[in-house]
Amino acid sequence: MLPILFSVLIAFTNYSSPNYLPPANLVDWIGFDSFKNMFSLSKWTGTFYGVLGWTIVWAVVSTATTFFGGFAVALLVQQKGIRLRAMWRTIFMLPFAIPAFLSLLIIRNMFNSQFGPINQYLGRLGITGPEWMSDPIWAKVTVVLANMWLGFPISMLLIIGILTTIPRDLYEAADVDGASPFQKFKAITLPSVMFALSPILIGQFAGNINNFNVIFLMTGGGPVNSDYQFAGSTDILITWLYNLSISNGKYNFASVVGIILFLIIASLSIHSFRRTRAFREDDLLR
Repeated sequence: MLPILFSVLIAFTNYSSPNYLPPANLVDWIGFDSFKNMFSLSKWTGTFYGVLGWTIVWAVVSTATTFFGGFAVALLVQQKGIRLRAMWRTIFMLPFAIPAFLSLLIIRNMFNSQFGPINQYLGRLGITGPEWMSDPIWAKVTVVLANMWLGFPISMLLIIGILTTIPRDLYEAADVDGASPFQKFKAITLPSVMFALSPILIGQFAGNINNFNVIFLMTGGGPVNSDYQFAGSTDILITWLYNLSISNGKYNFASVVGIILFLIIASLSIHSFRRTRAFREDDLLR
């Protein structure tokens, strides 16, 4: 509790390194000046809204790609007539079993624009590979793909468990009614999965907002954005907070970002969770 309280109180001081290093140079209480500067000074405001916008896009896209990617693989593995299901499940779980640190470093080298194998294979096909890490758009695409590779196995595993619990009678009744595969998916499979996984999806969304490892290890927040203050084109709020505090010593502004980040995650999570069907039915059972 004390570290949390200390990190919050820093936002109301002018604590920054090396200008203020207690006990030689004590900090001053400046109230809400850091918050005002964050939302009034153009260099801070532009960076904050730019990073915030990308953070929300990153969280939504990352959550959607890992969920639907795992959903698609789970449906394929569970199809009738698929042989060696245990082997396929094991193979698709390998990205989750390998330490994320190693996977991200390998993927980063694969997307290297100069000697990476992806651009080499594209070159053999007569296609000029993009500057994956140097171009802001392609850098964002790269981190989304890397996160999808790391995240889809756990979604696949959860969805496979749910698929095995859906009564077969529902599908047999749908077959009698002449329902198409898409209609059965829309009316039976998807609602059953969403009912069970909605709270987990909300947790994954909140986790992706704070997904420090993928951004930091893949791009380090780069490429450089000259319009941003201590942030790069792929930085999200949590990596910007790291740059402000550890790399540049702007602890008061980092604390402001941390408070805003907490308020965003808490409000979105509480609002979304209370709207889930699982939460409402839990209230009815009490």
